Amino acid sequence: MSVLVYQTFEIKQDKYKEAINNLREIKKFRNDHYDQKVEILTPVTGKDHTYTFLTTYEGLAEMELQGKKMFEDEEYIELIGEFFLENIVQGTMYTQIFRTLSEKESDKKGNKK
Repeated sequence: MSVLVYQTFEIKQDKYKEAINNLREIKKFRNDHYDQKVEILTPVTGKDHTYTFLTTYEGLAEMELQGKKMFEDEEYIELIGEFFLENIVQGTMYTQIFRTLSEKESDKKGNKK
């Protein structure tokens, strides 16, 4: 089962350009250096400056392992430090963790009932 981490945060209006550039750098760095897939979700409705990281891992154990690796990586810490301290409205980060629902054996074999 895959694990998805859905992390929302509000970008400071006066730091919009810097924040978007930093978001792209973080996404690229994580996709290139770690065993995870990161997407940036932009608002279509709702609060205009609320953005989301959607990260997919192979499972809970992989999520924990990748988290440990990231927070031991000085280059990554530098990237996110600037982002969170300079570009995000304090107190707006909200993280949810989901896992995919596994298929029944009969569904895997094509014997849908």
